[in-house]
Amino acid sequence: LRMHPKVTGGCPLALVILLLMSMDPIATEVVNSVNDCTEFFLDGTPPDIPGVLQQGTIQDQNRYKPICQEYENTRRFMTLYDTVNKIPVFSAYKYTGDDGSKRPRNQKWMFEPKLEDGGSNSNMKPLNKRKKYSKQASFSDYTHQTDYDRGHIFPSAHAHHKSDKEATFTLTNIVPQSRTFNNGSWKSMEKCVRCVMHEYCLNQNNQHEAFVVTGAIPNANKTLKNKVNIPKTLWTAFCCYSKVTGEWFASAHWGDNVKENPRAKILMETKNIDMISLIDVDPFPQHQCRLDVTVNPPLKLLHLP
Repeated sequence: LRMHPKVTGGCPLALVILLLMSMDPIATEVVNSVNDCTEFFLDGTPPDIPGVLQQGTIQDQNRYKPICQEYENTRRFMTLYDTVNKIPVFSAYKYTGDDGSKRPRNQKWMFEPKLEDGGSNSNMKPLNKRKKYSKQASFSDYTHQTDYDRGHIFPSAHAHHKSDKEATFTLTNIVPQSRTFNNGSWKSMEKCVRCVMHEYCLNQNNQHEAFVVTGAIPNANKTLKNKVNIPKTLWTAFCCYSKVTGEWFASAHWGDNVKENPRAKILMETKNIDMISLIDVDPFPQHQCRLDVTVNPPLKLLHLP
């Protein structure tokens, strides 16, 4: 992979090399199939997750609900939601660059009313902080927590516009994430991945475009307030065509959702896309990004500043 002496977007070259080495309502629709939101999947093909989603078919349609997340009448990303564990299985989105907008301050958290009543209301609404929801997490599930954050699956830092960032603040895009993990190796990885996508994921029209799938693997018997599953593992993968290199470019990361020593600077390993099959996930089935250039050289540790 050819490197360039200067990296755009405010990302230092060293950071990229190290990765390579190593409140308006949200109009949201609970749809019948993941195939109703294919614009967020590479080549329109959803991930394969054994026992959950295989060849585009949801294995238990009473439990797993596909949501086309819309905001201000524009689709922003897609979530497959587990109504039993009350966490997303994954969120899929496109990275299209960044207009420089900041993370929203004092953004109201939202919930999905259609998951509760099955009615025709497709607008995601601000949470009633006192209400207990039966098919999704409630605001109170995450209150008075010292060990766990509301961890974004689609991180607001990867969203393009201010409105895109606001749309990520829905509890259908959130899992209980170890606070030190969230603010430690996972946050550093998200920042590095964003740098790489911003520098290398330019399509033939010279526009930023990368397909990203990020998800959670539930824990067998660990919950938050006896209701919301605390995932044992978080994972993420991206794939894009790089006009810069003339090749497909991809990588994967995953880590245990456990406490980290904030002083230790835990390093997350950059993996070849095919290696994510070790955790029974195939984010980009039958696509050449699995076979072409991946992170080069593979299996190097991130050495973050």
